[in-house]
Amino acid sequence: MTYRIETTEVQGSPMEVFLFEPEGPGPHPGLVQCQHIPGGHTGVENDQFTLETAERYAANGYVVAVPFIFHWWPKTDEMEPKRVGFRDDWTIPDLHAAYSVLAAMDNVDADRIGIVGHCWGGRVAWVGAASNPDYKACAVFYGGRIKLVMGEGNPPAIDLAPQIACPVIGFFGNDDTNPSPEDVDDYDAALTEAGVEHVFHRYDGAGHAFQSFNSAEHYRPQASEDAWEKVLAFFAEKLKLS
Repeated sequence: MTYRIETTEVQGSPMEVFLFEPEGPGPHPGLVQCQHIPGGHTGVENDQFTLETAERYAANGYVVAVPFIFHWWPKTDEMEPKRVGFRDDWTIPDLHAAYSVLAAMDNVDADRIGIVGHCWGGRVAWVGAASNPDYKACAVFYGGRIKLVMGEGNPPAIDLAPQIACPVIGFFGNDDTNPSPEDVDDYDAALTEAGVEHVFHRYDGAGHAFQSFNSAEHYRPQASEDAWEKVLAFFAEKLKLS
């Protein structure tokens, strides 16, 4: 696995951005990949799922930037205070900074950048798409808590649907409880009401984290590979992968 780390500053706090690049000179389309929750305790370096997922996107022709969005806390801190203290108004500038790093790269076409995330990162991807009109595509994998407020004074993420300016694709397990199928119905309704182009794929026999190959409990290979096929086709179309 080959990546490099660039450090950028967000409101006075240094944030690592992990960068994965495909072969060839480009310019390539780009993806901001939002990490899922396990990366918040030990750092992205030890988050096997996020790193290998980014590597697979890079192998398919994308320059991928993975911002370490838990930089606001020491890496050695326990995860629970970070869950409780997580704020969208901190995360949005993190995503803007990662986008800027990606867009400034010589081998990236800044007009072809999307955003993607799994689990906690799925919610972050929704917030990111709603806070940056320059994204051309957004993929949400079983993002929970989209109906909840993260940080006092912020709106619930679902209320940001009218601000999403790009097409959205979503992947959800019908056995999941966060988000539940009823939650996914609400996401669908919010995007429909906002006039956002979107398509959701739902999988029977799959629950939360069904793409997590490193979890025997959650991994569902057939659903995972079907979702990979569909998300790569989506990004290839929307980001004009040559």
